[in-house]
Amino acid sequence: MLTAVMVAVAAKAATLPADSVVRAKSISVVRADSVVRADSVAAARTVRLAAARRDSLVAARRDSTVRARLDSLAAADAARVDSMLQAADTLRHRLPDMLPDSLAPIAAQARQMKQKRDWSTWKPDPKRAMWLALIIPGGGQIYNRKYWKLPIVYGGFVGCIYALMWNNMMYKDYAQAYLDIMDDDPGTASYNKFLHLGSQITPDNEERYKTIFKNRKDKFRRWRDLSFFVMVGIYAVSVIDAYVDAELSNFDISKDLSLRLEPAVMPAGGVGQTRSQRATIGGGNALGLQCSLSF
Repeated sequence: MLTAVMVAVAAKAATLPADSVVRAKSISVVRADSVVRADSVAAARTVRLAAARRDSLVAARRDSTVRARLDSLAAADAARVDSMLQAADTLRHRLPDMLPDSLAPIAAQARQMKQKRDWSTWKPDPKRAMWLALIIPGGGQIYNRKYWKLPIVYGGFVGCIYALMWNNMMYKDYAQAYLDIMDDDPGTASYNKFLHLGSQITPDNEERYKTIFKNRKDKFRRWRDLSFFVMVGIYAVSVIDAYVDAELSNFDISKDLSLRLEPAVMPAGGVGQTRSQRATIGGGNALGLQCSLSF
């Protein structure tokens, strides 16, 4: 019995080193796996960093290539624009020599238009003067350089506007006074401000004042309307004056305005008769005086 126990203990003692060896081996294997995993992670990270650097280098090279291409295109465009400007400048200087004889007057007129306008020979355009007078009162007179007419035009407008406002105010006052005197309300008595000092409206003179207020109301209304129509007439006259003035500025009148009296031989039978009628009458020629007007 003791021998069996000792054998079992010896066998168990013999198995203990084997288990420790196995455990040590397994631990070393685990450690080797962790090292391998760490190395693989580091290798993958290194690969990713290398790929990112490669991509950045490729992008930088691509950007530099694009920039170089854009710079070359910009330089080519600048050179092309400079050449076009030089060609246009050369053509501008050579254009008068290249024009045919038929276009030479047009080129000369264009050069004259660029120069300062000679107001002594300037002639206004009638249509432009009319449109300016229609849009702006007095604009046609300004365009025709007839500045002395502006006080007449604007004075007429100002006078008509003042008369229109004054007559309209008086019309409203007398219209209200006429309405107040026609009603039976003693509280409405605006007509009292039109009465003389000490005057009062009584039943004896009420009808007379009603007639007076009505006539004055109608009179100021007519004057108000007349002021408006006069203002429209002044506007129309200013437009017509601007057009006629511009039209007459192009009318050529000779400086030789002369009236001459000359002797003339006139038929005795009268003007408009035939030769046979003159022979029938038996009259000869008569000496007369004719008047000739040059303009």
